[in-house]
Amino acid sequence: MIRRSRRSVSTGHALISPADWRRPGVRWGLGGAQVLLLVGLVVIGLGPLLWLAKSAITPTLDTLSHPMALFPHGAAWNNLREAWTNVHVGRYFWNTVALAIGSWLSQIVIATTAGFALSVLRPKYAAVINALLLTTLFVPAVVLLVPLYIEIVHPPFIHHSFIDSYWAIWLPAGASAFNVVVVKRFFDNLPREIFEAARIDGAGPFRLFVAVVLPMSRPILGVVSVFAVLASWKDFLWPLLVLTNPDRQPLSVRLPNIQSQTELGVFLAALLIASLVPIIGFLVFQRSFLRGTGLGGALKG
Repeated sequence: MIRRSRRSVSTGHALISPADWRRPGVRWGLGGAQVLLLVGLVVIGLGPLLWLAKSAITPTLDTLSHPMALFPHGAAWNNLREAWTNVHVGRYFWNTVALAIGSWLSQIVIATTAGFALSVLRPKYAAVINALLLTTLFVPAVVLLVPLYIEIVHPPFIHHSFIDSYWAIWLPAGASAFNVVVVKRFFDNLPREIFEAARIDGAGPFRLFVAVVLPMSRPILGVVSVFAVLASWKDFLWPLLVLTNPDRQPLSVRLPNIQSQTELGVFLAALLIASLVPIIGFLVFQRSFLRGTGLGGALKG
């Protein structure tokens, strides 16, 4: 009787009762609406990417005359080769990879060590630093361009300009208050009993960080990694300011410059090459990303 009453209560709050769902008109109508909604979402989400992939290997004349046709006069695979070699997309691609790896490493090191210090070690001034970090999140990034550029041109204590150096990208990337706050919040959800047990076993701060905290933090490390790589891959204004040498600039800076000098098919191939890494990276790390955004479940990860 209890199970039956619970079942009646649970089904009573449903939008469609089981009796209505058994009606062919309702079942086929809702099923068709769900299929149409799914197809619409796929077209909106994947349509532009699929069109870019198709147009990247389509002759320019076919793209201009029949933009939605599927290879009316065959495929032009040489667009990819010309974009990689003749337009020097390969050089700019590896520049972008170097910038993304350095920015990722800088952000991971700063975010994990700062989050560990504020969340696990918890010094007396941790609350003040955390409040200051939260305050910086309200400062627009464009306001910091001028003082940050001055620091890069005339860095303190070094007296050597970082202009046209990848350090001008890597060092500011590590100063991300958002990453520190997110990692600290994840570390706050870790069980404190494990930290106390590790300290009783004689683990110092370094061993506690490397052997205990980091292995439990794979979900949030995946989230920070995705954010770091995507932010570095699409960054345009800051690399444009500090990297004046075209041979050292990334794809985000060079693609607008080569657009007017390149035919459409080759340029679309260059855009496809530039978009491959973010797409593949998200597909690889999507599980860690979706699990880590909840900022919980560290033991289950």
